[in-house]
Amino acid sequence: MNSVDSAQTSGELTAGDVVTNNVEPIPTYSEAFPPLAGDAAGNVASSSTENQWLNPKVQRLRSTVVTQIFHIPMEERAFKQSEFGQAQKDQSKVCIDIMKQTDTVIEMSTCRDGSLSLLVSGKAENVLKARREIFNKLQTQASITINIPKDHHRVILGKAGTRLQKLELETATKINIPRTEKQSTELTIVGTQEGIHRARQEIQMISDEQAKLAMERLPIEKIYHPFVSGPRNEFANQLIKEYGVRIHIPPPSVQKDEIVVSGEKDGVAATVSKIMAVYQQKKRNCKIISVEINKAQHKYIIGPRGQTLQDILAEASVSVELPPADSLSETVVLRGEPSKLGQGLTIVYAKANSVVIREVAAAAWLHRFIIGKKGANIRALTANLPRVNVEFHDEGNKIVIEGPPEEADQAQQQLETQVHDLKLRMDFAEVRIDPKFHKNIIGKGGQSINKLRDQYNVNIQIPTDTDKSSLIRIEGDPEGVKEAKLELEQLGQRLENEKSKDVLIEQRFHRNIIGQKGEKIKGIRDSF
Repeated sequence: MNSVDSAQTSGELTAGDVVTNNVEPIPTYSEAFPPLAGDAAGNVASSSTENQWLNPKVQRLRSTVVTQIFHIPMEERAFKQSEFGQAQKDQSKVCIDIMKQTDTVIEMSTCRDGSLSLLVSGKAENVLKARREIFNKLQTQASITINIPKDHHRVILGKAGTRLQKLELETATKINIPRTEKQSTELTIVGTQEGIHRARQEIQMISDEQAKLAMERLPIEKIYHPFVSGPRNEFANQLIKEYGVRIHIPPPSVQKDEIVVSGEKDGVAATVSKIMAVYQQKKRNCKIISVEINKAQHKYIIGPRGQTLQDILAEASVSVELPPADSLSETVVLRGEPSKLGQGLTIVYAKANSVVIREVAAAAWLHRFIIGKKGANIRALTANLPRVNVEFHDEGNKIVIEGPPEEADQAQQQLETQVHDLKLRMDFAEVRIDPKFHKNIIGKGGQSINKLRDQYNVNIQIPTDTDKSSLIRIEGDPEGVKEAKLELEQLGQRLENEKSKDVLIEQRFHRNIIGQKGEKIKGIRDSF
């Protein structure tokens, strides 16, 4: 027993005792729970430095699991619908691989607008790794090359490459830096458009600081950034060309009230002067209009990669602000000079109504007949309507059509005609048979069920073993459905009445009972 143990046992250890070994001394009650400092009247002195209730050895508990949601717009999805249902399988396989690599849990769903939503749960560092893999494998990748002075490369890399790794994780990109022995100054950034812009901005800022160039951080509210950059960055590019400076304007997805200008001092000063002049003028003169527009129409105001917003800014000198996709708000804010707001509002309404949504009522069991084998029927229907998107909703027993009014109406009419025709010449029925008899109905290699299908020209769907369902569904020609249902019911009744009995026969007689090529045993089966 060491000195601490013996002292505890005897109860003789005092505050003045010295422990000679390496074990940390046990605090007394007054040390572990210090009294509240105060005067004789009991008033607590909050400024007392001796009253320290915070024990640095007691750590605050934090959850080790975090959850984040990532969105991939429809036009940036890596897996296109080349073959009906194939993209979903490919995406699921990629998600399973990412979960195994990063030890996370990923739930994937497709939104109504065709975008992809992914819910990722796991440890914070693993979620970051999963995020990078998701954007690398499920979102279309772009690539840019930027020139950074050679002596700045080591700063971007950081100690043992940690700074670069952190930047790649935060922006979900892959950044290639030339080896030290190579004289190239080109850095390649591969990733999504948003990630590339963020990575490029961070790298340029690091490079500018290293070059000790003049750099100004302008506190300009995010809502005025569109006017500073101009339609399609025309004004910012003009300043860059004229003064040879770099202007870093955060992308729309980054909520930051700051614009950074770097370069030669004279050029930076002139650029800052012009930017602040635009900012002050817009801040002084701009007014806003708020309108309520259906959330489903917002994407048509934004346009592919935000191009429609740029068109509105170019045509009417009005910026349009929309709520985040995960917000329930439907308020759209237009910002601009009073004389321009009317024109901007007209354009916004025109863009919002440029695409409409139509619905066709169709029972879920009819959907696969409308879609056709490997999507052949639906492709034929939309071949002449390239701007129409058709989605099948089994839960709502409906088909949703999205596109320009004239094309959407045409597609709706064709689908309604097709649904009406299918209802006239198609029917369905359901039969309940104990799952233990399903294998008897299917037969060896599916021979029995295929015979029924061919005989009555119907489709018979038998649930899998994992479904544990007794419901068998028959679809097809009304007369064939009726006859197939009757035969299945009779077969199910016969199987229910069958009994089994074990007969013990010595194995040496088995060959004689079976006969050549099974003829004898087959004869017995046919007889009974």
